[in-house]
Amino acid sequence: MGWGSPLTRIASQALIPYACHRNDVKRSVGEVDNEVRRYYQLKQKQKQIEQELAELRGRIVSYCEEQGVADTEIGRYRVRIIAQDRREYDDQKLYAALPDADVWRLISKADSSKIAGMVKQNVLTEEILQDTYTMKKVASLLVERK
Repeated sequence: MGWGSPLTRIASQALIPYACHRNDVKRSVGEVDNEVRRYYQLKQKQKQIEQELAELRGRIVSYCEEQGVADTEIGRYRVRIIAQDRREYDDQKLYAALPDADVWRLISKADSSKIAGMVKQNVLTEEILQDTYTMKKVASLLVERK
């Protein structure tokens, strides 16, 4: 397939943002260099922010657990801890339980959201998935300004 085929265009557009496909705007290498540099800087900042958020989240959740509260007000903020159960699938057990190897190709690895979608579409049943996962308790943190 050449670059002109519809499938290739769809695949390439999924990987490259729309602005890169526009032929009507000519930009200099310097402009693109600035955009690439800025993108890199923002990705680094994003990593730092995500790391700090994870640390703060852990400390806030620990504090609430120590206090024995799941919904409280701290200063001008309402803090809620929402307990969730999350499935963690075992790849080998899941593969062994699947009725068809083609289903495994659709999943390619134990991805909870893909598996949940296949259950909703009746491709898989809960009975097939039984004993292929363990349940993990996850605390979701929600902070709102009062």
